[in-house]
Amino acid sequence: MNKGALIYEGKGKKLFVTDDENLLISEFKDDLTAFNAEKKGNEAGKGALNCKISTQLFHLLEQHGIQTHLVQTLDDTHQLIKKVKIIPIEVVVRNIATGSLAKRLGIKDGTVLPFTLVEFYYKDDALGDPIINDEHCLLLNLVKSESDLEELKRLGREINAIMKSFFAERKLKLVDFKVEFGVDQEGTILLADEISPDSCRFWDMDTNEKLDKDRFRQGLGSVKVAYEEVLKRILSH
Repeated sequence: MNKGALIYEGKGKKLFVTDDENLLISEFKDDLTAFNAEKKGNEAGKGALNCKISTQLFHLLEQHGIQTHLVQTLDDTHQLIKKVKIIPIEVVVRNIATGSLAKRLGIKDGTVLPFTLVEFYYKDDALGDPIINDEHCLLLNLVKSESDLEELKRLGREINAIMKSFFAERKLKLVDFKVEFGVDQEGTILLADEISPDSCRFWDMDTNEKLDKDRFRQGLGSVKVAYEEVLKRILSH
């Protein structure tokens, strides 16, 4: 499969056309950004680690019936993926209060939530990806119907249940995570983008050490070392 022209570059990945109009190649980058890209960095090997981690987690979810855009992983940093129309909603699923949730609602950092919280954010960098509710989504025509929103919530909770159990067995707390979805040629909603320590918060179950992108945000040390530890635990069983 030939890698053609670059058609999109985001914070963590680049997308390229291929010989097949229904397939794209995704390249994971070493770049690090935080606070709406105000803070930037680069750590060699980060992209390859995210590619490996995302591959493993997408396969895990597929084994549990979650449909994804992943076709195959081509090498250390490239995946062959189905072309989808991305739904411009970031679905954030939270198990423990931290980050923006703790600040917005005054909840003590580290508080275990009484139920799984699903939030929607408008995927728009210029607006700072603001939090939105169901009616905002319909007002902005981000989805076709309210049933699509219910499906996004259902998928978010199902992904959470699968991953939370998976990581608990590996002594990691799944604090929260962001996922994105797209619609394929048949109109099916598929899990897209990636699932990695760039888009998830992982805390060690015994020490609460942060093994995710917060290490970069908060200046806590090497991102690569943390991501290597997450991959090690994913592959440990």
